[in-house]
Amino acid sequence: MPLHMIKLCVGCDTVEDLVEWRKTWRPGESWTLHTRQTPKRAAEMLDGGSVYRVLNGGILCRPPVLGIRTVGEGPNARCEVDLAEEIVRVAPTPRRAFQGWRYLTAADAPPDLETDAFADAPPELARQ
Repeated sequence: MPLHMIKLCVGCDTVEDLVEWRKTWRPGESWTLHTRQTPKRAAEMLDGGSVYRVLNGGILCRPPVLGIRTVGEGPNARCEVDLAEEIVRVAPTPRRAFQGWRYLTAADAPPDLETDAFADAPPELARQ
């Protein structure tokens, strides 16, 4: 069973904002998420895990994890998480703000949306 990561997405209010930002940010380079701490359970995350993104008070999407590596040593060490270009929409789930990232088990993860049922809905309505 895969293990996921949940992380705030600051500066984007909607999934569309995130998609547009990704198109303009370093085109041609892989999508890499930088964090300070390397997950101790990285092997579990590489077995089908994703990074669930909290946008404007709710979990709305997830890009799958492709790789996790530690860069640097000692106090300058950091973690880089390589993400797939694909962004999978999930059922909108309220989530309060937090610092850093957290693990998210498969049992607690919101389900993927089979259809774009909420694609045309305003973000506030989709969260409700």
